Amino acid sequence: MKNIIYKPWLTKGLALLFCLGLSLSACNNVLEDVDDLSNYPGQGTFDDEQTVNAYLSALYSSTFSGWPLNFGNYSNESGGIIGSDWVTENNGTMKFWPYDIIRRVNIMLEELPAGQIPTEDQVEMEAQAKFIRAYLYFKMVYYHGGVPIITEPQDLEDELNVTRNSTAECFDFIISDLDDAIANLPAKYEGGEFGKIDQATARAFKGKVLLYKASPQFNPTNPYDNSYWEDAYQANTQAKDFLDANGYGLLENYRDVFETSQHKENIFSVVYVDPVKTNGRREDAVRPLSESKNATGGDQPIWALAEAFPMKDGKMPGDPTSAYTYDLQSFWENRDPRFEATLVWNGASYPLSGKADRRQYTMSNIALPVDAFGYIIQGESHYRTGLYCRKGIMEELSQELVNTNDVDWPEIRYAEILFNFAESANETGHINEAFQVLKDIRQRAGIEAGADGNFGLKEGMSREEMRETILHEKFIEMAFEGQRFWDLRRHRMLDRLDGMRKYGVMATKLNGKAYNEVTPEDITAANNYSLMPDNFTYELVELITNGPSQMSMPDKYYFFPIQLSHIDRNANLEQNIGWEGGTFDPTL
Repeated sequence: MKNIIYKPWLTKGLALLFCLGLSLSACNNVLEDVDDLSNYPGQGTFDDEQTVNAYLSALYSSTFSGWPLNFGNYSNESGGIIGSDWVTENNGTMKFWPYDIIRRVNIMLEELPAGQIPTEDQVEMEAQAKFIRAYLYFKMVYYHGGVPIITEPQDLEDELNVTRNSTAECFDFIISDLDDAIANLPAKYEGGEFGKIDQATARAFKGKVLLYKASPQFNPTNPYDNSYWEDAYQANTQAKDFLDANGYGLLENYRDVFETSQHKENIFSVVYVDPVKTNGRREDAVRPLSESKNATGGDQPIWALAEAFPMKDGKMPGDPTSAYTYDLQSFWENRDPRFEATLVWNGASYPLSGKADRRQYTMSNIALPVDAFGYIIQGESHYRTGLYCRKGIMEELSQELVNTNDVDWPEIRYAEILFNFAESANETGHINEAFQVLKDIRQRAGIEAGADGNFGLKEGMSREEMRETILHEKFIEMAFEGQRFWDLRRHRMLDRLDGMRKYGVMATKLNGKAYNEVTPEDITAANNYSLMPDNFTYELVELITNGPSQMSMPDKYYFFPIQLSHIDRNANLEQNIGWEGGTFDPTL
């Protein structure tokens, strides 16, 4: 396939003609979504360090977003229910086609060497741009499989109706860009440069890319014994060793990961600073509406996530070998400390808006109606689950300032690299290394070591048992960090979601009284925050919604379709197998 070139010195008039298709009707192509082809960098952009950095900063902003709000709805993490025909060839759901950003990256990579910036400074800038391009291509590949590889800005004289490169070619291209970035970036940016792409970022990301390449999503006929697992193991081993040597590691306190900034666990972060850049966490949507404004219903945990957390000794709830008894009526007691760091339940302490004694209630006629999960009242035009998410919330913010949350988004954190390393170690015969990772994660979480020092983990697990244990541990460690759906998908485990019904935990009685029997004295006690969780009776209740009641996750979702509008404009783009008219095989 011939690469497309687009020279930035094309005249504005020609570009406008091109964009409108007034004289070149054959120009429908992979870049048809570029909004303004006349918007080229001005002359001298790449001669001045300040303007180059501004250009690069805009690429960062276009590529890296904030917290993945409500992404847990696609899995067994939070409340949304994905019905049939969620993804179609025609709609924009689960489509990723960022050739407008890639075009801007390619312009920079072509024009920067001809500019006046000193060569030694150009090298780092080019390396950051190549990482961004690799990041964008990787995301396209795990959405869709192989896509057209475009390495130069586009020129009108070139062939415009491009074909898709194979998935293998795309992975090779991504790794090539990452290797270039690794070779030319400093080991670590700190202080005022924290948040820039460095060698630590590129090495960590390369391990993730190769983990995906090895995974069953791309290797359905040989999911766990293919040779790519060894590549993933080597890359993740090198990344972990490099990170360890450069001062990265797990923080001692799990909550500090999301409540402090520029720490050793955050390898690459999207940085937020009030008042310049705020609310990447979308705290307004995640808080209970009684202490928020203008939004509701974000990241509402469901019972499947709550019950996934082990007890304090690392054993699962109800395990007869656990030192702790478990009962639905006291489901919050003696749990993994990450349970409280992640979830808020009825009667739990939740000191929002400077209210030090505040407790969160969810029972009808005890909670404010906008927070309630009940058969008669639930929320305000939105379902409730009886649980709220605590992760990443700045509890001290007043209701009026809820949009000023400036918690950084940890795009890549050390715990994820440990999981990537553990997965690849397990699949290549290094099960003891994977076991040690799980112990390290649980020790930091505050789980009790136990007499055997295994933090509740089973000794002598098989490869299959270890695989499941790693996935489960990552589920709870990285809840609401946008990992769960992609993990199940790349392991071809969407059948675990297909047909799933989602449940919440409803407080149905207060001291034996139903919602319509509560007294003024009960309401006064709630207003004074003196009602405790164990004053209530609980039931598991299927989410109350007017929409679908069961999740739909068909096998064809292992690769999402190319949007039909792209194919209509470029007949050389093949659709993925499994979708209407599909002939392209996105696997390796």
